[in-house]
Amino acid sequence: MLEMLRPLTALNLMLLVLFPISWGAPLMRAGLLPFFGLQEISILSGLGSLWRNGEWALAALVGLFALVAPLAKTIALALVHLSRAPLTLLPAAQILGKLAMADIFLIAVYITLAKGMAVGRVETAWGLWLFTACVLMSLGVSIVTAHLAKSGQLR
Repeated sequence: MLEMLRPLTALNLMLLVLFPISWGAPLMRAGLLPFFGLQEISILSGLGSLWRNGEWALAALVGLFALVAPLAKTIALALVHLSRAPLTLLPAAQILGKLAMADIFLIAVYITLAKGMAVGRVETAWGLWLFTACVLMSLGVSIVTAHLAKSGQLR
């Protein structure tokens, strides 16, 4: 059991570094018409823009989905892995993971809508791939953790 739990815990703890990097990384590059330069947009810059434009409810939702949910899930799983929290915390961690997946869906919808408008240009950037990889890695960690808990290998 310990042989499986150590790499799983290490992978999960890596997310405590990778998620914040993905929040500041460019998700996409967008520009008005094909003649102007492209501006990089990250989760953090998008949140700042929403907040400055008075879209506080949307900024709060994006903050919850993109920042709070993934980080809370990662911390909850780390506490379970390190035997600092009960296994009954796992269902809550899985719900938090679903909220983070919702954020990736919303970003994909925004990119699709922007590309379909034909007024500007939108290109995906490496931060979108990093954020997606972090969410999927977190999903994998939670699936393996749930399997270990069900089989009695995690206490």
